[in-house]
Amino acid sequence: MTDPVKGNISQPQPVVAANSAKAWLLAARPKTLTGAAVPVMIGIAFALRLGGWDSFRLLPAVLCFLFAFIMQIDANFINDYFDCLRGNDDAATRLGPKRACSEGWITLPAMRAGIVVTTALACLTGLPLIVYGGWEMIVVGLVCVAFCFLYTTRLSYLGLGDLLVLVFFGIVPVCLTCYVVLPEGAERIDWHVFSVSVWCGLVIDTLLVVNNYRDRENDRRDGKMTLVVRIGEKYAERLYLGLGLAAVLGVQLTVWDGNRQWTDFVAFFLPDVYLFLHVLTYQQMIRIRKGRELNKILGQTARNMFVFGIVTTLGLLMAS
Repeated sequence: MTDPVKGNISQPQPVVAANSAKAWLLAARPKTLTGAAVPVMIGIAFALRLGGWDSFRLLPAVLCFLFAFIMQIDANFINDYFDCLRGNDDAATRLGPKRACSEGWITLPAMRAGIVVTTALACLTGLPLIVYGGWEMIVVGLVCVAFCFLYTTRLSYLGLGDLLVLVFFGIVPVCLTCYVVLPEGAERIDWHVFSVSVWCGLVIDTLLVVNNYRDRENDRRDGKMTLVVRIGEKYAERLYLGLGLAAVLGVQLTVWDGNRQWTDFVAFFLPDVYLFLHVLTYQQMIRIRKGRELNKILGQTARNMFVFGIVTTLGLLMAS
């Protein structure tokens, strides 16, 4: 089969029975779950750093992971459903991975039911967190659900997606995870936690940037004014590189307080592992520039995000 975008022979598409377990797995987009895991990992690392292992509370940590994972899947279902309704997933022009509703793997009524179920599961999973964080957790949960819908249906078309990533994949999950995992009476979140939550959000935004970079021509055609569409190709490339550079420098300055133990030096340089991978991915990105081949840059960026989460978590635990 000839690829209509690149003109070469495309890979055969998977045979997926309608509404099957395989169809739901593909719709859940498991590779995107790294974006949900990383901020929770970092929030837990900060809780351990501030409160110590003896006072670590396992249950709220597990609940934060589950809530983040389910909300990510919910967001993927919502994106799949509404993009299909808008006709944004046209098979002839789509550059990204195939979408379940547009391919007929999941019917629209089934996807509506799936969205209801995952939204309810996320709320039920997050509800016990009021024991650890107070009734304010209900408000936070409702805001997360609301913006999960608003992102796909409205805000992504206004170029606000990157801001939402910063807030809901950086500041909110890192700070709140740290807050609910810390025991009562322990030192609460400080500027260090907030600072790293911002850097975490910037790293996760690289995934959205490369996704929108790949889709920039289709988005412009569909009236989806993402940040990449607004600033153009060259500035989008610089933004991708700059987000990773800023995040690494920010984490290094936040984690290292001038101590001279060997563990502090290791913690300082650990983020450079991520930076090395990020720069390599950037170089491939600007070489490819357009087409379906950018999907491998998407996969590498997801891998780099996870590496950032690991090295930042280790650095937080090692530093004095």
